[in-house]
Amino acid sequence: MRFLRQSMTGLFLFAITLGLVLFAGSMVRDAIDERLTRDARKPQVRERVFSVAVVIANPQTVAPVLQAFGQIESRRSLQIRSAVPGTVIELAENFEEGGAVTDGQILLRIDPADADAALQRAGADLLDAEAEIRDAERGLQLAQDELTAAREQADLRQRAFERQKGLAERGVVTETAVETAELAASSARQAVVTRRQALAQAEARIDKAKTSLERARIARDEAQRLRNDTEVRAEFSGTLSDVSAVAGGLVGSNEKLADLIDGNALEVVFRVSTSQYARLLDPQGALLPAPVRVTLDVSGIDLSSSGTLSRASAAVGEGQTGRLVFASLDTPRGMKPGDFVTVAVEEPQLQNVVRLPSKALAADSTVLVLGEGDRLETLPVTLLRRQGDDILIRAQGVAGRSVVAERTPLLGAGIKVRPLQPEATNQIAEPEMVDLNPEKRARLVAFVEANKFMPDDVKTRILTALQEPQVPAQMVQRLESRMGG
Repeated sequence: MRFLRQSMTGLFLFAITLGLVLFAGSMVRDAIDERLTRDARKPQVRERVFSVAVVIANPQTVAPVLQAFGQIESRRSLQIRSAVPGTVIELAENFEEGGAVTDGQILLRIDPADADAALQRAGADLLDAEAEIRDAERGLQLAQDELTAAREQADLRQRAFERQKGLAERGVVTETAVETAELAASSARQAVVTRRQALAQAEARIDKAKTSLERARIARDEAQRLRNDTEVRAEFSGTLSDVSAVAGGLVGSNEKLADLIDGNALEVVFRVSTSQYARLLDPQGALLPAPVRVTLDVSGIDLSSSGTLSRASAAVGEGQTGRLVFASLDTPRGMKPGDFVTVAVEEPQLQNVVRLPSKALAADSTVLVLGEGDRLETLPVTLLRRQGDDILIRAQGVAGRSVVAERTPLLGAGIKVRPLQPEATNQIAEPEMVDLNPEKRARLVAFVEANKFMPDDVKTRILTALQEPQVPAQMVQRLESRMGG
């Protein structure tokens, strides 16, 4: 009996299991048949709408800024060199690297012994020349007196000859006496010629003495100049650089001793392209005195100075392009020759232009603008300048239109968009504030203080906010929801 009962129980359980398997298979078959016989439904297609930031193209007058990099140089510099060789016997206290000197200050002295001796010899030669010219003047005076005496004697001899000649005609004297008087007159005339030659020689001696005197003066001045060159002076006020002279050192003629740089007369030199240079010219082709701002970045601290364009290079230079432009600086505070700086030149103003973000312009010089039904349209524009992250374009055709601020590959002509104004995209929502009555404030404070699961820093921040006259509404709602009220 027990075997029969267990057999029947097993058979019953097997029958139930088989029935459940058949029922499950029937359900699967019915589901598959229903899926196969169901009509295919097409999904509803919706047009995708993109949200884009737009800016209004407002025409305005803009002065573009040309950015370039340049180097600081000094407009006035001087190489200090030795004009005479010798030994350095004295140096100024500030004759050192970076030393500041004043105009006319004695920087160093070279041993003047040889120069003093040469100057004394030139002085002695000058005295000899002056004595020679005095002696020549006295000789000239004597030659003039002798010539006068010779002429008087010649006149007497001539009158005596004429008297003897008259007596001979009357038969009073012989022919021999007449010839003797004639020879005496001829000798007197010869003496006059001799005295005239002596006078000419005296005059020539004076001219030669004057020439010698002038040469002696020139030699004396040259010796004095060499004596003065033993003292090296500063031609203007400035700062010394590349100092090489030392006390007691021997220097040669024209040897470089230092460089003198005027730190208050600085300028910046920078190179621009030919097209950029053309924008800095006036109608006559002269360089405009455009304002310049020079900036030197020193460990995050910007040293800046204003200036004005002064001139441009006369030639391009071998292996160079563009133009080399110079600008004088007004107050170059903290700047030194050799500094690498950033130069910003203010160009002439442009009328009726639009400033847009640079990402709004495509490679084919087109922008996307909003058309009818908030659909995008492609509009060609004329690019005038690039100013950092912005561009300047002509306002013709785009003035007053809403321009897409940033082009992406997903945007194109005909696409429907939802425009966002810059104010809306940049606006930060202010939290809503509410006033609390004393009872409600005290209840919230008590709940926060009694909450053991809240971190201490969060609890302190919430309690501080609850002490304010106005409390954020979102905070109040969150606390009340936890309180169950």
